[in-house]
Amino acid sequence: MALTRITPEGTATIPPEIIDWLQLKPGDRINIAISPDGKVYLEPAPKAAKIDVRTLSGCLYKPDRKPVSLGEMEPASLF
Repeated sequence: MALTRITPEGTATIPPEIIDWLQLKPGDRINIAISPDGKVYLEPAPKAAKIDVRTLSGCLYKPDRKPVSLGEMEPASLF
């Protein structure tokens, strides 16, 4: 078991042995969950897959659709 302290700002430092055990790196995100019996669980958040945006080229293209101006897009984005 590791011990940490809550600062006046409401933050807590994760002890190094927990960081090592979870193999966390700077910038990693963590999920924190509370079970019905009150136990707190901490686990690394799944890493998002990196996508090369070039692979998305043309995915929205439809030959029979007319181009839409930015002015036409803005009202549509409100829904």
